[in-house]
Amino acid sequence: MNILIFNGSPRKKGNTETLLNAVAAGIHAGGGQTEIIRLADLSINPCKACGGCDKTGICIQQDDMTPLYDKINKARRIIIGSPIYFYGVTSQTKIFIDRTQAMWCRKYLLTPGEQRIDDPGRQGFFVSVAATKGKNIFAGAVLTVKYCFDAIGINYAGELLFRGIDKRGEISAAISKIQQAEKFGQKILR
Repeated sequence: MNILIFNGSPRKKGNTETLLNAVAAGIHAGGGQTEIIRLADLSINPCKACGGCDKTGICIQQDDMTPLYDKINKARRIIIGSPIYFYGVTSQTKIFIDRTQAMWCRKYLLTPGEQRIDDPGRQGFFVSVAATKGKNIFAGAVLTVKYCFDAIGINYAGELLFRGIDKRGEISAAISKIQQAEKFGQKILR
């Protein structure tokens, strides 16, 4: 099974990337394949709220998001990874999520069969780290990711969330967390 992983961290070789690589290692150990897409390397424009996708389910903007729609439609499993910025996902992740509005239109505004994906076997997961240890630190981000998965026709199936991880590379020293991430990757295949 090929699993699509979106890394929403702007920081290269940071904690989110390290954690996603550990999840990918678990997937590979279980016989799966991954494609990791680093959102910060792409040129994705924000949603213009123009309504262009309302009747067609296709965004009028042609940028690096355009080929991602097809990848998302074909994926059986998707992982979105993002560190927490002010109790939410990063701006790179949020722009990506906002641009799935075209897929929401396909699902909710178009008649069945018109570019619409309805497959209960498709699953989505969220992986995140946060510098602080606040009780509700992940609440806003989890809700945002859940709504994104609903928009793209994927069932939210779980999350891997770690509090109190801030400095670059800090997660690498947390061997038990890396092992949890690898086990999480194996679980995703089931």
